[in-house]
Amino acid sequence: MDRTIKSALISVFYKDGLEPIVRKLHELGVTIYSTGGTQTFIEQAGIPCTSVESVTGYPSILGGRVKTLHPKVFGGILARRDFADDEQHVKEYEIPLFDLVIVDLYPFEETVKQTTDEKTIIEKIDIGGVSLIRAAGKNFKDVCIVASREQYSSLLELLNKANGVTTIHERRRFAAEAFAECAHYDVAIADYFNQFENQKHFQWSSGNKQSLRYGENPHQDASFYGDLNGLFEKLNGKELSYNNLVDIDAACQIISEFANPAFAVIKHTNVCGIAVRDNVIHAWEAALAGDPESAFGGVLITNQIINADVAKKINELFFEILIAPEFEEGALEILKGKKNRILLEQRKSFYPVKEYKRILNGVLVQDADTKNFAEWNEAGARSSSEQEKEDLLFANIVCKHLKSNAIALVKDKQLIGKGCGQTSRIDALRSAIEKAKQFGFTLKDAVMASDAFFPFNDCVSVAHDAGITAVIQPGGSVRDNDSIQFCKEHDMAMVMTGLRHFRH
Repeated sequence: MDRTIKSALISVFYKDGLEPIVRKLHELGVTIYSTGGTQTFIEQAGIPCTSVESVTGYPSILGGRVKTLHPKVFGGILARRDFADDEQHVKEYEIPLFDLVIVDLYPFEETVKQTTDEKTIIEKIDIGGVSLIRAAGKNFKDVCIVASREQYSSLLELLNKANGVTTIHERRRFAAEAFAECAHYDVAIADYFNQFENQKHFQWSSGNKQSLRYGENPHQDASFYGDLNGLFEKLNGKELSYNNLVDIDAACQIISEFANPAFAVIKHTNVCGIAVRDNVIHAWEAALAGDPESAFGGVLITNQIINADVAKKINELFFEILIAPEFEEGALEILKGKKNRILLEQRKSFYPVKEYKRILNGVLVQDADTKNFAEWNEAGARSSSEQEKEDLLFANIVCKHLKSNAIALVKDKQLIGKGCGQTSRIDALRSAIEKAKQFGFTLKDAVMASDAFFPFNDCVSVAHDAGITAVIQPGGSVRDNDSIQFCKEHDMAMVMTGLRHFRH
């Protein structure tokens, strides 16, 4: 069912992009109704406009809180054109009909980001706008609703193409987008209030849909919802894929743990190489040396500026993505040599507050694992040396970011062996030792971190035989004493943190 736009109600916060629309509406002979700042904007553009106040007989009151909440306004939107009773009421109460409603919402989310002043935030909770949008969306059979400036281009194209005639399918599409805008807005408001109260419902809403080439595998469709531009500036390369984003998330989380120059290599969300050194070149060389095979095609990240010297060394490796807080011009000239290579300049550090996972027919929500240890209990034969302590702290962080069951072997703040995603802890350790040996590392005076307790003393026994002198683990096993006793008998340091770091 086609409808011709003969009248329009316009009341928006954002005016950019509006003028071409109102000029086209005026050209088509559409009667325009408006209020407040929007009315002033339209009139200053030299386009006639009827005030909403002249229709309702009421001015804007309560400091602008009440402007359009009136039966003559909502009657003009909700009136069904093919209902005799509705037509009778329209005539009886002299209600003007609206065929097009252009209304956006106060910038609530932006205000929350800019201030903590509750009075200011509360005033940006839109009442009339949401009501107008819902009313027009409900009556999409007769009314076209445009609920955000992102839809202006679509509306203008429609006006130019069809001279103000809309189809039922077009109005339904605009209505669907309008209700999505309202839903997102309500979730943002609920999230603000739920900072202070326990949520009864899981609510998540994010705009900025980005269609991806495919999902985890080529036969799976995928999209990303979120503001990547708030975190990164892409300086080079192809579009990010689903797997790229998963690995970038893991990379950003682990690098945020370090203040000194650090470099990490990520593959399938696990860190396969990481080191802390006195400068970015040494950090890169040590990180790569930890597992140069797995680094091929990986995601690289550092917390340091990429200069030309380190860029030359990195350029020798095939990799998918490089993330850094800044790239010098000389470095970019080198690294942009491959057009598909993705270079991301990280605008700010990132670590999540909450984690979400779809499980069965519901969603699991948990706090992010932001703590590294709850206590520092030296339970072995001796206290860890200063060098061991530095390595244990480093190893514990690295192990936290590996898939369980996980073991990390570290020496001089360099990951030299790791085992992850294993079904037993001893297998994770064996894998870590083999990795270290594969790339020529000696485990003499190295340290070991475990993401969870040792159910038996086999891990500390195997570690000791390999040359490892210090261990860090959460403890909590009914057989903790077996591992503690072994360490005491073999002059090994053991730190118990009281904090497990499972990652599935």
